[in-house]
Amino acid sequence: MQRTGRREFLLAAGLTPVAMMGAGVPEAALAAGQAAIETLPVLPEEQPKHKIRFGVVGMSHDHIYGMAAAVMRGGGELVSAWGSEPDKLANFTKRFPNVPIKATQDEIINDPSLQVILTSQVPNERTQIGLRAMRAGKDVLADKPGIITLKELAEVRKAIKSTGRMYKIQYSERLDVRAAVHAGELIRQGAIGTVIQTINLAPHQIFQNGGDAGGGGGRPDWFWDDTRFGGILADIGSHQVDQFLYYTGSTKAEIVTSQVANLKHPDRPKFQDFGDMMLRSDRGFGYIRLDWFTPKGLGTWGDGRLFILGTDGYIEARKYINVGVEKKGNLLIVVNQQGTRVIDCTNGPLPFGPQFVDDVVNRTHTAQDQDQALLAAELSIKAQKNAKRINGLG
Repeated sequence: MQRTGRREFLLAAGLTPVAMMGAGVPEAALAAGQAAIETLPVLPEEQPKHKIRFGVVGMSHDHIYGMAAAVMRGGGELVSAWGSEPDKLANFTKRFPNVPIKATQDEIINDPSLQVILTSQVPNERTQIGLRAMRAGKDVLADKPGIITLKELAEVRKAIKSTGRMYKIQYSERLDVRAAVHAGELIRQGAIGTVIQTINLAPHQIFQNGGDAGGGGGRPDWFWDDTRFGGILADIGSHQVDQFLYYTGSTKAEIVTSQVANLKHPDRPKFQDFGDMMLRSDRGFGYIRLDWFTPKGLGTWGDGRLFILGTDGYIEARKYINVGVEKKGNLLIVVNQQGTRVIDCTNGPLPFGPQFVDDVVNRTHTAQDQDQALLAAELSIKAQKNAKRINGLG
């Protein structure tokens, strides 16, 4: 019988060289295939080039903290806030004790001193807040899903043309993840040739242990109602559709097929805990899988993975955890004609906030292409609307 060495056994088991190092395999034993881990340098912090004033109208999802932090990095001053849920409002005032809390949305929306409105209000209320803000002369940054119906999408496109205002959507799984940002930079440099496919695996966890991901302390009633959160494909799937469009450079695309299911929560009939979709454009192909099955033992809210296939290589992003090796994420594995690179992106930049503020001041679209952001919303809404619904397995 042929003996199999430890390295060969681990490779056969599907363990990557990086994971093998975590398993105690000496680096010398991996010389044939191991790449030294590169770490992106810490860049000097740039002072904001501009100053704007913004308000928060709705904080139903804790993504609002990352959104506010991004705008502040660009020179934004948080002037006022409104919230409808007492628990969310209490947490917000702890984080921002000096920010005045207003009694009504209109006090903020109609404040002539503000340039921008941020909202992470309940998803089915976000678009109308944004439309009112645009008509009042404000640009908008909405948490995903910024839009959950095709009727709302048509209204937003019409308002953009009639008001000249911007309606941006914070797809944080690309814009607020350093590894995802650096993956885009490597693609621009031609590291893997022309991108032809993306695969997104986006598991989520329903009950989390705090943090800004939105699940600390349980979930509110609206979380379980697809008429309020949009459905799994329109909601968290919009993150992944945004990435497909961005990395492939697609300006037109279609949903090939989609499906949703409620497999573990029969007591919540308006909830979906699984969904997937296939996409196609003139620039490439995409597959997206979404679920709410992340176990407590993982140690974070989801083992998000992104695989980007190019004509001359591929990239894997381990966004939130390097599972089985270490708890921190923001790791890129790049394989191309020159070899294999492993890049720790912990120190990488997050340019969205400063670019967004610059766009507000200069009326440009550097931080986010407006048409592409709305196309991501359109595709995820259509995927949800036309999805085959599976009523259990077996």
